[in-house]
Amino acid sequence: MTHSPLTSDKLYRTSELNRLNVSSTKHLEPLDEIVGQDRARQAVEFAMSIQEKGYNIYAVGQNGLGKRTMVMRYLSRHWDYSHPIYDWCYVVNFDDSRMPTVLQLPAGRGLKLKKDIEKLMGRLSNSLPMAFDNEMYYSRADVLKNGLTEQQEGALQELSDAAKAQHVSLSITGSGDYQFIALNGEEAHTEETFDELPEEEQALFDQVIKDLEVQLRGLVRKLTDWEEQYAEKQLKLDEEVATEVVSHLFKKIVDTYQDLPQVKKYLKAMQSDIIENLDIFLQESEEQAALAYAALDKKLPRRYQVNVLVAQDEDVPPVIVEDSPTYHNIFGYVENATYKGTVFTDFSLIRPGSIHRANGGVLLIDAVKVLERPYVWDGLKRALSSRKVSLSSLEREVTLSGTISLEPQPIPLNVKIILFGDYKTYTLLQHYDPEFSELFRVTADFEDDMPRNDDSELKYAKFISSICHDNSLLHCDQGAIGRIIEHSSRQSGDQDKLSLHSSDIANLLRESNYQARSGKSNLVRASHVEKALASRDLRVSRLRDYVMEGFTTGTTLIDTQGTKVGQINALSVLTTNDFSFGAPNRITATTSFGDGEVLDIERSVKLGGNIHSKGVMILTAYLASLLGKTAKIPLTTHITFEQSYGGVDGDSASMAEFCAVISAISGVPLRQDMAITGSMNQFGQSQPIGGVNEKIEGFFDVCTIKGPKSKQGVIIPRSNVHNLMLRKDVIHAVEKGKFHIYAIDHVSEAIALFTGLPAGELSAKGTFKKGTVLHEAFMQLEALRKKNKD
Repeated sequence: MTHSPLTSDKLYRTSELNRLNVSSTKHLEPLDEIVGQDRARQAVEFAMSIQEKGYNIYAVGQNGLGKRTMVMRYLSRHWDYSHPIYDWCYVVNFDDSRMPTVLQLPAGRGLKLKKDIEKLMGRLSNSLPMAFDNEMYYSRADVLKNGLTEQQEGALQELSDAAKAQHVSLSITGSGDYQFIALNGEEAHTEETFDELPEEEQALFDQVIKDLEVQLRGLVRKLTDWEEQYAEKQLKLDEEVATEVVSHLFKKIVDTYQDLPQVKKYLKAMQSDIIENLDIFLQESEEQAALAYAALDKKLPRRYQVNVLVAQDEDVPPVIVEDSPTYHNIFGYVENATYKGTVFTDFSLIRPGSIHRANGGVLLIDAVKVLERPYVWDGLKRALSSRKVSLSSLEREVTLSGTISLEPQPIPLNVKIILFGDYKTYTLLQHYDPEFSELFRVTADFEDDMPRNDDSELKYAKFISSICHDNSLLHCDQGAIGRIIEHSSRQSGDQDKLSLHSSDIANLLRESNYQARSGKSNLVRASHVEKALASRDLRVSRLRDYVMEGFTTGTTLIDTQGTKVGQINALSVLTTNDFSFGAPNRITATTSFGDGEVLDIERSVKLGGNIHSKGVMILTAYLASLLGKTAKIPLTTHITFEQSYGGVDGDSASMAEFCAVISAISGVPLRQDMAITGSMNQFGQSQPIGGVNEKIEGFFDVCTIKGPKSKQGVIIPRSNVHNLMLRKDVIHAVEKGKFHIYAIDHVSEAIALFTGLPAGELSAKGTFKKGTVLHEAFMQLEALRKKNKD
């Protein structure tokens, strides 16, 4: 039975660039969007156009697909936003300084308000002292003071005269107290002279003094009332003077912000507070002023500052990328300040987070980083659900302490959050967090590849042009463009697709640019791309070289010529973080008397994965359907991967294992100059597998090491033919007839290729045609059954 190998044109799809009519990317218009991501772009457009709660975005896809680049490019070039942008400021709450008030101003006016207030404070600092330091104020104050003095002195004189008429003197002690003393003529009685008086006269003086003291106490109360009245009149005078100055200076700024009721209300409250706290501006000592400025006290100049939390560019919505999403970086925090050993805080020490800066725009965050940081995910959900940002102390939430801190007024939140993550994180969030689907209702699913045709190749060329333009790289000629497109197709693992891992292509262009500049070229050519790819492989292929060294030295046993019973070459792929390569594995099968089981040694020693075990069970079922229709197979078969000391998984070796088992049962030897990869179903049909290019190249390399022979080759499922994008040396060997690649639809074709005999088909009578492999196997089993009966 003959089976024709694939021709070289099936092994690689060359880029024709049929629609490219320029000689290099220099003359090619750069692409204005990320190529091949129309689905994700439409999802982003939809989410950004709808303002209702919960329409945030989870951008899902592998790293390197250009998720962030595409979103940023859309937002900067195509996002047609319709809502106004605001500045956000914190100012003191004159009623409760622990609860600062938030001001919302149109973009660009926050800093202007801050500067206007600072200018106003400077003018007040000059004008208020001057208003209280002039002759007009002094004269009005003196009138009030003199009126109090005259009133007090007149009342005291009346009392003094009344006392003198009763021979008692009113005097003031050294401590400032009033006292009455009995008089002896014009002089005050001494203790001796008073004691010499008759008792009746002494008693009379005591009674008179007691009555006078009662009058004095009443007078003292009047004096206090008069002083309070004077203080009120003086305060009223000060307020009148201050109001005149403050009102004049405030008029201009109030008129400026007449269109902002919230700011106007704050300015009026500030005006009243300044009049109530005039001593702030009238302090004479510089040290006292410094203390008043720094200390956490009611009377502070800093209480009139404006803390511009967020100042936005006018008519430009903010797009913020938070690379380190800690709780404080996202939600802001309140600083503490120290002055002369005193720790204090106030509204001016509130610092914004990225969610404040992104308010009115977009905040982009990596999903995994958010979930890694404590309390951040809960904080984000809380902010999105309530649509406001509450700046609470993380330390207080964590420690549950009663430490005194600020409680700023929450800021209304209007932000779109875009999370970037992989499918696993997306699935976990959907499964374990019921709020996730409510808050992130739009999924932007990024494609890994796109169809390859003339139109998409032209788009890809424009994409290459945009990378060259954006990164100031040398431009690529047609040969380089074609080679990069072919490499992209190889990366996607399909002749008919192109990889959309834009970061890989960008890195390849940078490395090709380096090779071109090193060669003093003015363009990147195909040879430079080849050098860049070869250099990259050299950097990451240490493990491949180590594995191949085992075949060179004979440490790893493999036969690439001759025939053997129960022995076959299978193909596997080994993968590191950034490199994949293929290598052959020897699979052997042995038989012994038994009850038809196929025992997988890998599974028995717990080195075989579930998928591999499933493949063995499938081939066992197919084997039983062929050779065990009428009677149990009287053999037990053991199969194993020789020299395999790690885990084995996947079902891509199931066709190889079936061929080895049939060979062991029938005694028909298998060719060792061929290898096979591919899984099978319960009807023996071949099924596609992954890594077909690497597997073929791995066996080709081992054949080269062991000594190439003209009949060497590889068998693959026909459904994998469209995945072939092989290395040029493999294609050249095929063209010269030194290596062969066969595509099959059924495992029986593989048996025929390995043995040179037809596999055979099961007839209606349950027998096989003579001269076939399965007939030989059937006859061996019949002989065993007969011997078992005897």
